[in-house]
Amino acid sequence: MSRFEVRKAVIPAAGLGTRFLPATKASPKEMLPLVDKPLIQYAVEEAVASGIEDIIIITGRGKRAIEDHFDRSLELEENLKGSGKAQLLSQMRHISTLANFCYVRQSEALGLGHAVLCAQRLIGDEPFAVILGDEVIDAPMPGLAQLIHAYKKRHGAILGVQEVPHQEVNRYGIVTPRRVSAGLHRVEGLIEKPSPSEAPSNLAVIGRYVLPPEIFSILRKTQPGKNGEIQLTDALRELAKKSPMFALEIQGQRYDAGDKLGFLIATVEFALKNPSLGPDFEEYLQNRMRSSGGRSTIRSRKA
Repeated sequence: MSRFEVRKAVIPAAGLGTRFLPATKASPKEMLPLVDKPLIQYAVEEAVASGIEDIIIITGRGKRAIEDHFDRSLELEENLKGSGKAQLLSQMRHISTLANFCYVRQSEALGLGHAVLCAQRLIGDEPFAVILGDEVIDAPMPGLAQLIHAYKKRHGAILGVQEVPHQEVNRYGIVTPRRVSAGLHRVEGLIEKPSPSEAPSNLAVIGRYVLPPEIFSILRKTQPGKNGEIQLTDALRELAKKSPMFALEIQGQRYDAGDKLGFLIATVEFALKNPSLGPDFEEYLQNRMRSSGGRSTIRSRKA
């Protein structure tokens, strides 16, 4: 195997989901349904479509439903089989065979950097991907696959970025870019959630990374920052000083499903694309708009 093959992905899923309370009081945010699949399944499917074989999910207290979802449910399968629902049975069995799943428990919510560090023993001395499930990317070529393709050419850490409105830069990690080619930039620096006046660009890191194993030694030395958390951004800033790091503008439509409005927008867009639901749902929305006098209550958020 080439040392530049990316076979493993880390999906942090130990957060408390406070922005979705009370819905997430007893249920993992990652299991909220985006039309007919939980949020985390979109991240897993993107990873698998990008060539990932092993998926390491960082979980926490109260996240058992995630493990159950990607495991077989023999009772459910027998019920579907007995009911003659062969297609649905096949879909349920397919979920558990998407990839090789491993789970690591993060005992405390100590930040994204700490969550990634929890996977070190399972990653070993290999490059790996990190996917944040809050960011759902709808693209002909999976967003992570775009990063892996660039990594194999550049052999340096690759961060997925997209342009965001200048007034929204304080919601993201923002890169200081030096253009290499169309859509590809050398990362000269990183700043976490800057004010618009401090932002070096409007290229925001959007929850897709391909990282070398050297990031682990840096994370172990990274001191807790804001809220006592170990920030991945701080470690990436140090890594960029030691080795080449690049930012790739991911091509595709991004939905920020990490807050209620973004989640609702994603739900509408994915429902409209659903073959079985889309036509009837679109008809409902059109009737809804007509009944409200043509006033649209649906907004689209573009990255």
